[in-house]
Amino acid sequence: MRKARWLASGEGSGTKPAIYHCISRVVDRRFVFEEREREAFRMFMRMYENFSGCQVLSYCLMSNHFHLLLEVPAMTGGGLSDEELLKRLGAIYSEAQVATVAGELAEARKSIAAGEGNELLAAAIHERFTYRMHDLSQFMKGLLIRFTRWFNRTHSRTGTLWEERFKSVIVESGTAARTMAAYIDLNPVRAGMVSDPAEYRWSSYGEAVGGGKKGNGRKAREGLLRAYFSDRQESFDVEKWRDVSRLYRRLMGIALEKKAGRAQVGSGKIVKTKNTREMLESADNETVLKELGFARMLRCRVRYFTDGAVIGSREFVNEAFVAARERFGPKRKNGARKLRGVGNPAAETLWSMRDLRLGIS
Repeated sequence: MRKARWLASGEGSGTKPAIYHCISRVVDRRFVFEEREREAFRMFMRMYENFSGCQVLSYCLMSNHFHLLLEVPAMTGGGLSDEELLKRLGAIYSEAQVATVAGELAEARKSIAAGEGNELLAAAIHERFTYRMHDLSQFMKGLLIRFTRWFNRTHSRTGTLWEERFKSVIVESGTAARTMAAYIDLNPVRAGMVSDPAEYRWSSYGEAVGGGKKGNGRKAREGLLRAYFSDRQESFDVEKWRDVSRLYRRLMGIALEKKAGRAQVGSGKIVKTKNTREMLESADNETVLKELGFARMLRCRVRYFTDGAVIGSREFVNEAFVAARERFGPKRKNGARKLRGVGNPAAETLWSMRDLRLGIS
């Protein structure tokens, strides 16, 4: 039997949302995602986002795989109202199907009001759908099945589309979440497809900046705002997006607002300053802002971000270790492992549950 998926401690019952980096690849790693497929996948992704109550913070759809940074909040203590349930059902079901459920609920409420039944009648109707909400595995299952059915029908094929069950890494809110979001959005840059992530339409950043004045990129902007400020409650507004877009580009190392030029130092001596690329590539950059190290790291493939199991501060990883102690042998004393290789610039800031000694680049 394969091991149960590693979930954030208390997911589904706590008050703090869990965040996951999810990755899935096409079977045989075939390049099947063309423009039409990417647009369809994004459509289904948004449908299941609206249905499930989960929020996509960052995403990138590549030619044979995809990345999602998904926030999974717990269901509210009182559950959903009938109105909210029907609204969510409308995201993935037809009007006729939603109308049928609405009729069932109306009958149940009528019986309850007449004293001929109790709240269990309505609760049973809710439960038929809510068990698939606010749940990582159910979100991914629904999305992958719906897209596979569309893909197979469109391409006259049958069978599985995905290589194996999806990978997921638990991500701490705050620094880890915004770093992971930037790592995801930089996928097409690392692949040499574009020089700037804003040029790639099928990613959260590309959608956010390419949304236009009509607000077509609002969902992507909301996700990135939430990713950047996931450790505190922030509601979306235009001014906050402007600030986050600037900070986010700085994190990615694309626009650090620093150009080559000349600067005067304390002695009055004029020296030539390096531009962003020169600073990133410099072997001697102890005086460079810490973001430069992160930016250089994010231009590389960091295996910890896909195979590390849990990514976050030392305290966060150790707490996850204690909650899942039975997964480890008696010799393992703690969970946090220092990032090595290309992940070294984030060492002492981010930690991994797994110690990837080999092939960590």
